[in-house]
Amino acid sequence: MRIAVDARSAAETLAGRGRYVRELLSGFARLDIDHEFILYAREAWQAAGLDGRFRWRTFKAPSLAWPLLAGRRMSRAADVGLACTSYAITAPWRIPGAALVWDFVPFERSLHPPRGSGLERATLRIALRRCGALIAISATTRDELTRRYPSARAKALVAPPAAGNIFSPRPREDDEQTLAGLGVRRPYVLLTGTLEPRKNVPRVIEAFVGLEEAVRAGWTLVLAGAPGWETQATFAAVAKQRDLVRTLGYVSDEELACLYRDAEVFCYLSLYEGFGMPVLEAMQSGTAVLTSSVSSMPEVGGEAVRYADPLDIAAIRNGLRELLVAPELRRRCASAGILRAKAFDWTVTARTVIRVLEALPARSR
Repeated sequence: MRIAVDARSAAETLAGRGRYVRELLSGFARLDIDHEFILYAREAWQAAGLDGRFRWRTFKAPSLAWPLLAGRRMSRAADVGLACTSYAITAPWRIPGAALVWDFVPFERSLHPPRGSGLERATLRIALRRCGALIAISATTRDELTRRYPSARAKALVAPPAAGNIFSPRPREDDEQTLAGLGVRRPYVLLTGTLEPRKNVPRVIEAFVGLEEAVRAGWTLVLAGAPGWETQATFAAVAKQRDLVRTLGYVSDEELACLYRDAEVFCYLSLYEGFGMPVLEAMQSGTAVLTSSVSSMPEVGGEAVRYADPLDIAAIRNGLRELLVAPELRRRCASAGILRAKAFDWTVTARTVIRVLEALPARSR
């Protein structure tokens, strides 16, 4: 079967969707299957693990035109399609296909979605009509999809992400050098992710700074992540606490893995997530996690992490205090997190997606 994949995010998006697409393609490559994969993008992702079954077809076009042109080309070249980045790519399809459903941030104005979210809101209904399957990245996202669009219930399923093999609790000899190069000293609380309003960073800073001096003494709050949009409140909060908060901006995967495994606590109090991959990455890295009690985070963390109401600064502060003063609790959370992370596997996810595509009534074989 010839499978057309919208693989733009593999090269264009560093975290989140980009990481999912990269790992999904790598997972496809590990499967013993004879399908051909035609990967559409503006630029190819250079990955050594993709073999002769994978062919890139790259071209440039204006942002709004690109998915329409790609969708048309997919229909001519493939038996089935997989939409990973934009629902709009399904509009010209004349082949069966499936679309990944990430989250419903574009539909919640209170979360301050990025510019361009209107296109997702406008084209999801097109994907509902065009696609034979809708692949949500979490049960939370699937349930939200079917609540908003009951007609999607029969074709909605879940293919959750996992944490990459780079994330491990095993220390490396160059960890100290990496931390020194980043200007990070132990002990520290880590927070990662693209800096945007729903990541809730100002409340986390306020909770951390408000800890009693006896609890907070010696600790630093480290923020790692590229600036996103509407970052004024975040950087204003950082500017007031430069002695206690260190911002790193974007870090490489190797640096990120080091930061995870060497942190004492990972703090992720997002207001909303389609899945919450950083929680899983931190757990697999053997780090105690404090995360939100809402959205998909409990689905990811299970009983292995500590929870707090992300809108309640006192609750966040209490959660931080509990972990910072109790090394044994941190060790128990770390051990439980490593076990919990084993429930998620990229190869299983890739196999799930392939089976979905194989079940579609492909135009030709």
